[in-house]
Amino acid sequence: MSMISFNSRLRRASAGLLLATLGTTLLAQSATPVPATQIYTCIDAKGRKLNSDRPIMECRDREQTILNPSGTVKARLGPALTASERNQSEARMRAEEKERAMRDREKSLNRSLWIRYPNPAAHQKDRDEAVAQLMLVKQAAAARVTVLQAERAKLADEVAFYAKNPGKAPAKLQRQVNESSQILAAQKRFLAEQDNELKRVNARFDEELKRLEPLWRVN
Repeated sequence: MSMISFNSRLRRASAGLLLATLGTTLLAQSATPVPATQIYTCIDAKGRKLNSDRPIMECRDREQTILNPSGTVKARLGPALTASERNQSEARMRAEEKERAMRDREKSLNRSLWIRYPNPAAHQKDRDEAVAQLMLVKQAAAARVTVLQAERAKLADEVAFYAKNPGKAPAKLQRQVNESSQILAAQKRFLAEQDNELKRVNARFDEELKRLEPLWRVN
């Protein structure tokens, strides 16, 4: 056998041995289990302690403890909810969210009020101006009612003239009486609406005052 042939066979044998060793190493590495990043543990209905790298179906009706690889408690997984319990939980969460939204709106409203009225004098000034404007409207409406009542009284006197023989009363007079009555009734309704508006305005300022007084004390 020549030296060249022997060296060639030796190189092939070495290469084959290297590949076999590498394959064995890779196979061993692939067979090595990857450590779980977290461990689920619980005691099932039969009293058995179970462990798994994922939620344990046998313990879905009870709390499961989630452990770190070191064995320390990472978290706790509550039992699965029934349809009724899930509906109750969702309703409770919706109610809590609604309450949070209401609190946020209250805070926003209070802040806006405080910015607009940083002190009692500013708030009282706005109230006085709003009331004064309504009082002017009321005075004008009341004066108009007085005029309409006087006109209505004159028409009533004319109608009384034909009291013994109503059929002779002019049709124009009857139309004037009807129109006067309608206008007077409408004006009285308007005056009553202004009274109600005045109550609403004062009630609004009273409500604002309740919100503002605590804010003024702390700012």
